[in-house]
Amino acid sequence: MEPVSIYDAKTHLSRIVTRAEAGEETVITRHGRPVAKVVPMPARPSVRTPGVLAGRIRVADDFDAFTDEDARDWYGA
Repeated sequence: MEPVSIYDAKTHLSRIVTRAEAGEETVITRHGRPVAKVVPMPARPSVRTPGVLAGRIRVADDFDAFTDEDARDWYGA
């Protein structure tokens, strides 16, 4: 698409957004100089499915154990 002036972009914003949704980029100009670009948003990530990793992740039995040695390592106490 050809560059669009700020005035035309304000007047036809809905049309520019519709074109962006279709994958088109639009350059907006001020006094003939490019100053902004309207681009399509990247595709949304797929919907997450809870529990998809069930049974594949193992947590150690002592995961939440915090010993005196850990305290010395972390806090120098």
